Amino acid sequence: MAKILLVEDNEMNRDMLSRRLKRNGYDVVIAVDGQQGVEMAASEAPDLILMDMSLPVIDGWEATRRVKQDDATRKIPVIALTAHAMAGDREKAMEAGCEDYDTKPVEITRLLGKITALLASGAS
Repeated sequence: MAKILLVEDNEMNRDMLSRRLKRNGYDVVIAVDGQQGVEMAASEAPDLILMDMSLPVIDGWEATRRVKQDDATRKIPVIALTAHAMAGDREKAMEAGCEDYDTKPVEITRLLGKITALLASGAS
């Protein structure tokens, strides 16, 4: 069973996503801010990270950069989850180190497809 680290500060989004991911067979661990996300990336060794980009303590952009700068966590694929859907936001997520990008509100079928593809490719 693949383990997903969900980094999300919004309780409603966190609850909805974690339930749907579990229902689809994933083991889900949760962080509620960017700093905790960076720490849990190292301690939990997830197979993939879903990173909200608007987080307290440190934002998702910086948290992703820190995950990608650490030799122990750099190969964990990160999907940015964000309401930032302006031109250039996808490129900004890729520059931070994300392997993919998805906009909120989350369309679960589309997100599951991205998760499956990244896990199957062994992306890093």
